[in-house]
Amino acid sequence: MKEIVNFVAVTREYNVGEHVLKAADNISFTVWDGEFAAILGPSGAGKSTILNLLGGMDTVTSGEIIVDGKNIVGLSDDKLTEYRAANVGFVFQFYNLIPTLTALENIALTGKVVKNPIDAMEALDWVGLSDRANHFPAQLSGGEQQRVSIARAIAKNPTMLLCDEPTGALDSETGLTVLEVLRRMNRERGKTVIIVTHNTALEETADRVIRVKNGKISKITVNTAPKALSEVNW
Repeated sequence: MKEIVNFVAVTREYNVGEHVLKAADNISFTVWDGEFAAILGPSGAGKSTILNLLGGMDTVTSGEIIVDGKNIVGLSDDKLTEYRAANVGFVFQFYNLIPTLTALENIALTGKVVKNPIDAMEALDWVGLSDRANHFPAQLSGGEQQRVSIARAIAKNPTMLLCDEPTGALDSETGLTVLEVLRRMNRERGKTVIIVTHNTALEETADRVIRVKNGKISKITVNTAPKALSEVNW
């Protein structure tokens, strides 16, 4: 197994009036290829900053971010666009589906921006929604919309899935269904999955748990025998 993500002394500062806010403060950690990793911490801890930096949607103040052996820090806008297209499948708390397109059409858009996409219907089948292919987002439940957004992300055939509070807008039962889809992608397709969340139940089920507090890494735990999602009290 190889390193897929390596943060090396990463700092992200913002100027807030006369003050400097360190949203990420000298952060270093590694995620290995094929891991199911959770970045845990309270609101404002810096979790989403880490995800945005890794996803190429924000830039570091200092430090290096190595993804699959390549440093993405300092890339041009065009190169960052290429990086996001080839390497990153995003899953957000809110589904960001285009309301005038069907579930299948939302996913098929992915094929227009990447070189080796997964067939849209295959991706939809992977999340158990092939029978909803011709439904519009307004005709789908919240959990179904989130599963469509996951299918859209995996259709890119990315190196990793970056998930920002993917169950935050869902009830616990529906959220568990969504997490099971992500776990299947990880275990059966070998995709690296990194989830940013405040849900501490994931601490027992992830391969690697990265705890963040006040912009710093407070603890990193590696679970050699993570529990199945069904074994945890949600």
